[in-house]
Amino acid sequence: MNVLPWTIYLSLAGALLAMLLPARHAATARCLALATTLAPLILSLCVLLTADPARGREWRTLASAPWIPSLGITWHLAADGISVVLVVLTGLAAVAGVLFSWNVRERVRGFFSLYLLLIAGVYGVFLSADLFLLFVFYELAIVPKYFLIAIWGSTNREYGAMKLALYSFAGSALVLVGLLVTYVAGGLHTFDLATLAAHPLDATSQAWLFPLVFVGFAVLAGLWPLHTWAPTGHVAAPTAGSMLLAGVVMKLGAYGCLRVAMPLFPAGLAQWQMPFAVLAVVGIVHGALVSWVQKDFKFVIAYSSVSHMGFVLLGLMTLNAAGLSGAVLQMVSHGIIAGLLFAVVGRMVYDRTHTRDLDTLSALQLGKHLPFAAITFVIAGLASMGMPGFSGFVAELAVLQGAWAAFPGLTVLAGVGVFFAAAYILRAIRLAFYPDAETASTEPPALEKITVPEVAGALLLLTATIYLGLHPAGVLEWIDAGLQSPLMRGLIGGPR
Repeated sequence: MNVLPWTIYLSLAGALLAMLLPARHAATARCLALATTLAPLILSLCVLLTADPARGREWRTLASAPWIPSLGITWHLAADGISVVLVVLTGLAAVAGVLFSWNVRERVRGFFSLYLLLIAGVYGVFLSADLFLLFVFYELAIVPKYFLIAIWGSTNREYGAMKLALYSFAGSALVLVGLLVTYVAGGLHTFDLATLAAHPLDATSQAWLFPLVFVGFAVLAGLWPLHTWAPTGHVAAPTAGSMLLAGVVMKLGAYGCLRVAMPLFPAGLAQWQMPFAVLAVVGIVHGALVSWVQKDFKFVIAYSSVSHMGFVLLGLMTLNAAGLSGAVLQMVSHGIIAGLLFAVVGRMVYDRTHTRDLDTLSALQLGKHLPFAAITFVIAGLASMGMPGFSGFVAELAVLQGAWAAFPGLTVLAGVGVFFAAAYILRAIRLAFYPDAETASTEPPALEKITVPEVAGALLLLTATIYLGLHPAGVLEWIDAGLQSPLMRGLIGGPR
């Protein structure tokens, strides 16, 4: 686990080198980005596949040095089992995003420099043990996102980028206020997460600090009704931007809820558990219903992401082992599946047909002319709707199992979201790739063939979701160990 800080350092170094490359060296920037994302993925996979998952029970310090001693701020990186699996997810999403960005032709150096800077911020959040440091990395992951969408995006990119930034910074402001109040009121002169969690504030303070910090993070996780930035951001973003936004950036919000708000304010969590569980279920059902009626292919996947993130938030609110482990597994599963779906819709379909309208796509016979894209979407769609054998089934089953023990009535309502997930995925498959014969055009369109980098990126994510679906134990062992770490163990069996 001691190699994990290098995921941050390598990403930052890659971002700097990409920025310093001469403008004519676009190919070098692509190769640099691929190498810079591959190395952290390999390092994190080595930890996941070769280390003893029992080590994930410790909140293990990986690096520690004074940063701003007068304020009690340290460069403190640490990890448990939850951190390990989310770092691996980030590596998978980062490599796949580079492969699906191989076609970027304008300002290539700037694109990959910002891309790697964002990735460094995500790694930093998942490994930070100092709350001030975590907040810095959190902002570092958000700022490049604005420029990636505003410069390299498509439909309404300025609007989508600004809406994402405003919602994100509003949420960040809530988080910052909550953390500063905790720092001052606690009187410990430290931002160390474990120390603050071990000395919680009084119940009255927690009653208003918990919703403040939880909502601040949950904005980025797509909490209903503060989710509206997500669909517009997804649709406006370039393909890799959509993949990262759904794959890892939304997970930062859920991670903040789990790692910061819930351990720091357990008494507040007990008071607000049911209201946030209700909002999570509303998000599940609302996102699924809106996806079902969309005509824009990318909006179908965008609203489905909001729905699936509702399962993460619902799992967090169960406060039992099944629900919490299912929530973290759903973060990983949805990150892989959503990244794959956005890759197909954005790069394989939209960049070739220049349309996302499902009625228009029905006339293009894409199942015939882009068979790899069609097959990839079908497999990813089956995974998204929770078919056995894929990661989505295992994750959502665990969440629903935990939710049934905590909120039986809400669990029944959440099942409506599962039903409509099958409806909107099957509808999208039929309209986009396998339309009725009478709606298909007799003239085959001249479409660019699927490229080698796209095939490689798709196979990477397909392998991940199938492996996780068939052998979830390897990841669940790390997640369950992380839930037993000193910082997390108090959440299981908490008061309801």
